[in-house]
Amino acid sequence: MKTLVKPLTITDANFDQVIASDQPVLVDFWASWCGPCHMIAPVIEELATEFDGKAVLGKLDVDQNPISAGKYKVRSIPTLLIFKNGQVVDQQIGVVPKNTLVQKLEAQL
Repeated sequence: MKTLVKPLTITDANFDQVIASDQPVLVDFWASWCGPCHMIAPVIEELATEFDGKAVLGKLDVDQNPISAGKYKVRSIPTLLIFKNGQVVDQQIGVVPKNTLVQKLEAQL
């Protein structure tokens, strides 16, 4: 059984460093008051464990970190951006089934 891995907490301060990873990085832009964000949170947690060592999964609270959210023009949440070599290579807005996110991440491996 795999050890549970928590999604990384991403902030404006560490954002550029995190997305510069040599692994694909999925950033979940969310807020505590957002119902759909809470619906997708368990999926992000599962993926953090499943993709441990292959991809980085993190969460960025848009209320506490408006600079990064603004830089990537995040207008709706949850917004999921996938970065590779520091560049956005895929995005998903809104709640989707887990297998959709698995496919998007596997395409970047």
